[in-house]
Amino acid sequence: MIFAAVDDTGYNIVLLLHIVSAMAAFAPAFVHPLLTKQSKDMEITARGTIMGYISQNGRRIYAPALILTGLFGFALQGMSADTWGFDQGWFLTAAITWVAMNGVLHAMVIPSERAIAGGDESAAKKLDAGGGIITVLLMVMLWLMIFKPGL
Repeated sequence: MIFAAVDDTGYNIVLLLHIVSAMAAFAPAFVHPLLTKQSKDMEITARGTIMGYISQNGRRIYAPALILTGLFGFALQGMSADTWGFDQGWFLTAAITWVAMNGVLHAMVIPSERAIAGGDESAAKKLDAGGGIITVLLMVMLWLMIFKPGL
């Protein structure tokens, strides 16, 4: 059962939700490296407080937003089954990339933020690596969704 087709109002609403959730999910990829570097010279308690807020927001805002981004993406595909199929290579690769993003976020980024908030500065390298990986995966995802290779 298809509730809407490409460019119908229902489809456009889900597309809007997909884009807004992606903006929320990836805002920290651009903002957090700057905040982390700016807070390096702060007193350890203040730095821990800032990193604690970053960690809390990762669990409360950014991780759910990343999950919703993918779910809205699957909904868009379902609403446009006549145009794009689950079996198309670009969509399958995008789905795998989304799973990888969630893995990196939950296995590297959020635990590292939590560790730094607790005073473990050795986790900064893992945080930087995770942030870099997610940024590369975001670029891959955008390329896949814009150019839809294989169509």
